[in-house]
Amino acid sequence: MIKIMKAMNEEKMEKTVLQTLEKLEKLGLDETLPAELSWCWNSFVADKNPVGLIEKSQKAHALLSEKKAVQPRAVSQKLLDDLEKVTRAF
Repeated sequence: MIKIMKAMNEEKMEKTVLQTLEKLEKLGLDETLPAELSWCWNSFVADKNPVGLIEKSQKAHALLSEKKAVQPRAVSQKLLDDLEKVTRAF
């Protein structure tokens, strides 16, 4: 049962990371962050070490929050909330 719940959490995290990557690329907020976040996600899947994923997710959250402050409709609050949950999942 715990493994199923953990897998569901990883599925939710994966969905959030993919949505974040898409939004970062669409808005062009950072040239390297999408690639770094993608690499950290794949690394996390392989070794379950969340350090890089947390760091890059926090950076993405900060950038997207700044964008939302300037253009409220550019970034959904749900994405920001989900991204914050990724950083708190560990």
